[in-house]
Parts: sequence; structure tokens; C-alpha cells
Amino acid sequence: MWFEISFDVVYLLLIWGLVITMFRRRDTVRPANRQVALLVVIAFALLAFGDTGHVGFRVMAYALGNEAPQVSLLGIHCSLLGLGTLTTAITVTLFYVLMAAIWRYRFDKQYGPLEYLMFVAALIRLILLAVPANQWDSPVPPQPWSIIRNLPLLVQGLVAYSIMRDAHRQNDRAFWWVGIMILISFACYMAVVLLVQQIPPIGLLMVPKTVAYLVMALLFYNSLYSREASFV
Repeated sequence: MWFEISFDVVYLLLIWGLVITMFRRRDTVRPANRQVALLVVIAFALLAFGDTGHVGFRVMAYALGNEAPQVSLLGIHCSLLGLGTLTTAITVTLFYVLMAAIWRYRFDKQYGPLEYLMFVAALIRLILLAVPANQWDSPVPPQPWSIIRNLPLLVQGLVAYSIMRDAHRQNDRAFWWVGIMILISFACYMAVVLLVQQIPPIGLLMVPKTVAYLVMALLFYNSLYSREASFV
């Protein structure tokens, strides 16, 4: 419990610190990169907001003795843990929509069939998240519904292919590694979704999954916001 609390707090401090730093340094970004930089800071602000609900409410629950605090939302009673899980599910969906836009502007591309497939998958996932079968108050994701609602997210993860392909063509090391971090995060996350009920300790893979997002944010910062803008 203490490891999880410590890790969660450090993660939230780091991710919000990076978002705030990128926002404050937005005027230092080269004109050619400003559209991409704006999308990056919006994407990670969304990610940080969603994780604040998900991770922050878990810390609150531990502080209250592992009892999930209850709230009333539009007359519907739900736990803060459930609300936090739903929030992060929505924001990560939007995060990958923005990642497709970041790919487009970074490499001066137009959306094609693959990207439109990702957008359709995002819409389907948002609809699936509203289905009562999600059981957001449940401490253990319901099966097989947890797999069903994450299949569209897996399709969105194909943005890693687009990013790595064009980064390789243009020798863009930073964005090539961003693609690698997306693959790592999805590998860890899907392993948890598929196996956590049979092998509970596999939930620890959420740690490297979270670290991958932090590394991704650092790569974006170093490529777009730092004075040296190395990796480019």
C-alpha cells in the first residue's frame, strides 16, 4: 500500500510538473513546432487530469481506510474510485485521438484509412464506457466486458505504427522512441486487462506502463520545449 501511495504521488507531481513547465515554455518553441507543442501539452494535461482522478482517489481511499468514498453525481450514487476509473478511461481515449493529430502535424501528413479507423475506434470506446456492464464501482474489472471496452483502445494504439514509420523515415529519434513507449504502455496494460483476475500480481505491470508515459512526456519536452531540443 505504501509503495503504491508513494509511487502515485510522485507520478502525479512529475506529470503535472512537466505539463506546467511545457505550458510556461510554450513561447520558446520554434514556430514550426508550435502546433505540435500545443497538442502535446493538451494531451498530457488530459492524461494528468484523468490520472489525478484515478490515482488521486485511490490515495484518498487508502487514507480513509480503504473505504471508497461515495459521491452523488446527477442523482446517481457512485464511489470516487469508480468515478476516477471512468475519468481516466475517457481521458486516455482522447489522449490517443490527440496523438494521431500530433503525428499528422509533426510529419506533415494527411489522415488516411488507418487514422480514420482510430477515430471510429475512439468513438466506439466512448460509447462502450457508458454501458452499465462496466461496473465502474467494482474493484476488479468485470470480464469479459473489460476486454471488450479495451479493444477499441488497442486499435487506437496503432498510432505507434504511424509515428515509428514516419519517424524512421525522417530520422526523428525522439518520436521514434515515443512510438516505442506507446508499445510498452499497451503491452503492460493489455497484460493486466487479460490476466489480472487469474494472476493478481501482474497488476504491478501498471508501474512500467505509467513510467512509459512519463518517458514519453520527457521525450516530447526534450524534442520541442528544451533549449537544446536534442533528439531532433
